[in-house]
Amino acid sequence: MTRNASLGPSHFQRLYEADVDPWQFRTSGYEQAKYRRTIGALGTRRFRSAFEVGCSIGVLTHMLGERCDSVLAVDFVDQPLETARAGCADQPWVRFEKMQIPGDWPAGTFDLIVLSEVLYFLVPTDVAAAADRAVASLDDDGVVVLVNWLGRSGDPCTGDEAAELFIARAGARLRQAGGERTDGYRLDVLARA
Repeated sequence: MTRNASLGPSHFQRLYEADVDPWQFRTSGYEQAKYRRTIGALGTRRFRSAFEVGCSIGVLTHMLGERCDSVLAVDFVDQPLETARAGCADQPWVRFEKMQIPGDWPAGTFDLIVLSEVLYFLVPTDVAAAADRAVASLDDDGVVVLVNWLGRSGDPCTGDEAAELFIARAGARLRQAGGERTDGYRLDVLARA
């Protein structure tokens, strides 16, 4: 672990000021394949209410909107939220809010919670708090999807560390219900135990 604090909005603000799509979510073959695998991990189920943390410019959000009756997608930087709203304008059941998890968390419950490529930006105590909040707001038939990049950078955690911390904190409350590991990322699907 190389950082004492979770990465905050100013770090990401700089990235989005330099490039509206800093990770090439719209054009990268890697990102598109990962999104397809993430949606595929949900099976054929339709969800009532989804919560997506760290939606960025809304590429995965739009795909989730096709499978959900309601989606709340959040990020903590204004620029990507504006882009995401425009990109999902054809899905009025998808809404966006500015939130910084785990300190901010929406009221209500969800049958799908997606934390894709966000947990390793958090320090371990924030990963644990996010796990607690996710479990507390998950419906009895709910599913949590974690996607974590496996590369190494100056982030507070590696993708494996973040996923394992979340899963360990959820403990007996959630069980592994699916997932996969590629050279680039791991995908974990968790459901109520």
